[in-house]
Amino acid sequence: MKHIYAIGVGLIGGSLAKDIKKHNPEVVIHGISRKDTTLNTALELGLIDRKATLDDIVNADLVIVSIPVDATVKLLPTILDKISDKGLVVDAGSTKEAICKAVENHPKRRNFLAMHPIAGTEHSGPTAAVEGLFIGKTNIVCEVEKTTFKLQEKALKLFSDIGMRMRYMNPVEHDRHIAYVSHLSHISAFMLGKTVIDKERNERDIFDMAGSGFASTVRLAKSSPEMWTPIFEQNKTNVIETLEEYINNLNHFKELMKDDNFEAIFNEMKNTNHIKDILNGIH
Repeated sequence: MKHIYAIGVGLIGGSLAKDIKKHNPEVVIHGISRKDTTLNTALELGLIDRKATLDDIVNADLVIVSIPVDATVKLLPTILDKISDKGLVVDAGSTKEAICKAVENHPKRRNFLAMHPIAGTEHSGPTAAVEGLFIGKTNIVCEVEKTTFKLQEKALKLFSDIGMRMRYMNPVEHDRHIAYVSHLSHISAFMLGKTVIDKERNERDIFDMAGSGFASTVRLAKSSPEMWTPIFEQNKTNVIETLEEYINNLNHFKELMKDDNFEAIFNEMKNTNHIKDILNGIH
């Protein structure tokens, strides 16, 4: 793959561009964005080699779409209209069902690979791009059987070479599982931040007492609302289900507190400590 076009050169798109370029110096990275200032920054940072437009992707070997998921749903059919028969389009969206449905009947569906590299930080924009972001990270690939084999083979090798491991899943299951392990985490962080900010209006010293535990827990509340609101909208049903279960657990914990049942609270926390063994097994 010689010519790679990055539609969106923020945290994910920019980091992919950095790692791909590091492992494939001969590749030319073309950047596409609604904002020329974003492309100028990406050029200055060395994330891309050239600016481009949507019409240029007829020349692309690979197009990486890393924009908010609502924009992906709208733009993806147009991108596939423009891609050549030898080119491949991949997306990096955190939801997959709506994106896959948007192109399920497109005549060039075979030129699209749906994926979700599970990596990132709370930062956004080209300056957030970091080298090595995807080392050891899981890349969820959906409906791989609908993509031309030779094209998917090249792309998956490209992503494997920068350190990602592949996992295959259907879009519905992906969205259901990711609601628990990613989307709920972000909502929890946003609402924890909101709760503390609301309280801080009356108690100005509260942030003086905030330690590393609070900082690490609320870190995701710094994430981009422009990116996360469309994710919650597209995965609404699954997110509501996770929220209902989460709220039930919070209410249960509150009732144990009211009843002074701290033995039960101890046991709940002790049992939940098992999550460290699960995560160690995964990572």
